[in-house]
Amino acid sequence: TKLILLDSLLQEKYEMIFSSPRIYSACTRVARGCRFNVRFFSENAPAITKVDLKNFPPERIRNFSIVAHVDHGKSTLADRILEIVGAIHASSDNKQVLDKLQVERERGITVKAQTVSVLYKYNGEDYILNLVDTPGHVDFSYEVTRSLRACQGVLLLVDANQGVQAQTVSNFYLAFANDLEIIPVINKIDLPNADPEAVREQLFTLFEIDPDRAMLISAKLGTGVKQLLDSVVQLIPPPPPAVREDDLQLFLFDSWFDRYKGAINLVQVKQGVLKNSDEITSCKNKKDYGIKSLGILTPEPCEVPSLYPGQVGYVICNMRSAKEAIIGDTFHLKDKPVAQLMEIEPAKPMLFAGFYPFNAGEYKALKEALEKLCINDNSVTVSDETSPALGYGWRLGFLGVLHMEVFSQRLEQEYDAEVLITAPSVPYQIVLKPTIAKKYGEEVLQISNPAEWKERIQVSEYREPIVNATIITPSEFLSSIMELCNLRRGEQISITNIDQTRLNMQYKFPLNEVATDFFDELKSRSSGYASFDYEDAGYRESDLVKLDILINGNQIQELSSIVHTSKARSRAKFMVGKLRDELPRQQFAIALQASVNGKILAREDLRALRKDVTAKCYGGDISRKMKLLKRQAEGKKRMKSIGNVQISKDTFVNILTNRK
Repeated sequence: TKLILLDSLLQEKYEMIFSSPRIYSACTRVARGCRFNVRFFSENAPAITKVDLKNFPPERIRNFSIVAHVDHGKSTLADRILEIVGAIHASSDNKQVLDKLQVERERGITVKAQTVSVLYKYNGEDYILNLVDTPGHVDFSYEVTRSLRACQGVLLLVDANQGVQAQTVSNFYLAFANDLEIIPVINKIDLPNADPEAVREQLFTLFEIDPDRAMLISAKLGTGVKQLLDSVVQLIPPPPPAVREDDLQLFLFDSWFDRYKGAINLVQVKQGVLKNSDEITSCKNKKDYGIKSLGILTPEPCEVPSLYPGQVGYVICNMRSAKEAIIGDTFHLKDKPVAQLMEIEPAKPMLFAGFYPFNAGEYKALKEALEKLCINDNSVTVSDETSPALGYGWRLGFLGVLHMEVFSQRLEQEYDAEVLITAPSVPYQIVLKPTIAKKYGEEVLQISNPAEWKERIQVSEYREPIVNATIITPSEFLSSIMELCNLRRGEQISITNIDQTRLNMQYKFPLNEVATDFFDELKSRSSGYASFDYEDAGYRESDLVKLDILINGNQIQELSSIVHTSKARSRAKFMVGKLRDELPRQQFAIALQASVNGKILAREDLRALRKDVTAKCYGGDISRKMKLLKRQAEGKKRMKSIGNVQISKDTFVNILTNRK
């Protein structure tokens, strides 16, 4: 009786439940005690693999994504949806079903958007739901961008306990810009501190969303998820109408690499019919491909003979290179060209780092691993790079530090590749003087490596990248966060109240100030409650310098960095101090220096290893001891003039990765 009452109340009387704390608390206790009983699922639900796709009407197809901030329950909601439609069995082991990567399960976050096609019965009719589970971290926003291009609607998920966060704001405006139907969903209503009414107020204040439109669910318990799927069918429009007799038009919006099957492309059929024996041509590279296999993800791959307008499926063809899978590409039947559907702008790297093999013999294997992994992550850019100390390697561009860490972890886990990663840096612009610009053929150079730096005599202007940042935080941490923003050269744009306890802070930052450790510092100062998101805002003129590191007067190019003049001295002290701790002592003294334009900003001396040459003297005149010490000093001076300091690769690793 309690379960029936709870179900009825949640379906019909959301407002009454949550207007009374006593009723809400009672419902929560009942739901917790009967966790699996309140999930709606049917093991006898019809499988999508048994449906006649050829005669399935396109108007009963729904394409949508789940978007949210990190840890707001996207993957959990996807698990409950799969249980309800019968795609998986209801079990307590159903956690992160769509998160298939080892790094995703270890870190508890989604880093790769995953698509699944399921069958849902509504009012006696079958509907195909093509669901995309997207990442929530800002470093993987490109996954969200390309996924939304294949959808007609989104579920905007918000935590009932944490409320609207920075990435929630970003995802809303991204969906709004793509003219998608937005269904607001408040999740985790079963938590003791959940406050769905406050979240509704935040959604209205920030996005002018009618509070009555926000649906209340608990993805963990399954409460309200069936009603959410009904709303998906009712509110999200079907794909644009298309004619099967028209020429084939495919839209490529995802791809990944399988070591046995090669490149696998995820496509949406815009018009025409795609058959297993067809030959298709890319609009981008003009190459022809023979279809080897077609299928849909249920979530496991399931082969089908054909795909029809509005349907989403995977294509395996004879793509020989990972670079041939271009996100946003349009495919058509061979010798039957069609217009390009749309353009998806390539991801713009916000952070660059050098990747080098630990051993020179592993170069070829690492190169192949990079090529295969880059087809799984199209937001990474790769270019060749060499270093006198580290050998041959690559310069990789990422969307952030977490993106870089996850990419390197996947290299290690999926391809057993060990890499040395240099200190990350952001891209800068150098405006050359007219006489120098003629030599390079362009006036503005974009660099990401300090080795490409140009001296001031050749340059009329230095520019650094700027980002517009959003910080959402409880009001009690305002002063501490403002202090942090000022230390990072932030410029305040606005501070507004979301509700009585939370603030929306808009700042403009230099990218190099927030790209590495800003998020960790922000979490520390706000006890983990503040959230952070940023977007590119172009470049602006800045007073930048190149910080050189010298060991006994010899410049070490791999340790050079580009810094703002206000941070040059503190960075110089940090680097020479790090070198002093990491370098082994030699038979002669070593001078460690940091300089800018020839001026020494910081210095540390590494004392020489010294043998006690006077140990054999037992008494006698002091002149005998002085003679031995003088001879030792002359030998060390001669050794210093001809000796070289050899820096081991392990030392480079410790210095560049800030590890001890």
